[in-house]
Amino acid sequence: MVESEDVVLLHEPDRYPVAFFPLDHVRGDVLVPETRTTRHRDLGPTAWFSVRVGDKHAQRAAWQYTDLPSYATMLQDRVAFAWRSMDAFYEEDERIVGHAADLYHRNDIRQTSRHLVVRDGNRVIAETRRPIVLYESGFAPRWYVPRDDVDESALTPVEGQTFCPYKGLASYHDIGQNKRAAWSYVEAWPEVARVSGFVSFEQDIVDVYLDGRKLTLEPGQAVIPHGIDRGLDPDEVRQRSVAADAVRAAPELTPISPSSVPFA
Repeated sequence: MVESEDVVLLHEPDRYPVAFFPLDHVRGDVLVPETRTTRHRDLGPTAWFSVRVGDKHAQRAAWQYTDLPSYATMLQDRVAFAWRSMDAFYEEDERIVGHAADLYHRNDIRQTSRHLVVRDGNRVIAETRRPIVLYESGFAPRWYVPRDDVDESALTPVEGQTFCPYKGLASYHDIGQNKRAAWSYVEAWPEVARVSGFVSFEQDIVDVYLDGRKLTLEPGQAVIPHGIDRGLDPDEVRQRSVAADAVRAAPELTPISPSSVPFA
């Protein structure tokens, strides 16, 4: 219903990036104006649209800022689409799962020989001198332990997974009475494949020691859900990985425009 090579990403504090498309790149019969308007504290009046494609109809599914201040005129005559209301977003041939990528968000992984110990009371849950550390923008460093160095009898798998747009699906474990105290990316996405199968521990739930120093989370370093996002189930996320593998294996590709939002 829209595809464009002229997409602007809006970055706001504590929000996921939002893609804005030129209005004249949207199919003419898709946007249905709604009577309700709102006001953004920084960007001014906001007009809302329903989106209609064939027999599908989603209310309050797109919006446009109609009287922008001078510092935001780049968004003039552009429209954004609510992630939860759309079936899929694509960049080139790859489906974007979760939200548009934040160009300022980094994940850097380093091998280390530092001494890491995880305890639940007096019980040692993990001990290693070969952890890897993941530095992710805005969060505390996360220390991942090889499974061979974890007492897996202390880990109780729990139902329910969470999704990170940069790392993939995380599975969780209880440790004693401590709920969801450890997690693992069984099949982390290629960009962070080095953490696949390793186990990390919530240092505000169990005791994590690095070279004898107990680790604590500083204010603002906890993972807090924020921004507009659409509910995803594990199968949908896995389809992204399967599709990426298929694209890499294909002998030929037919390019499409960099950003498109099919609604079917």
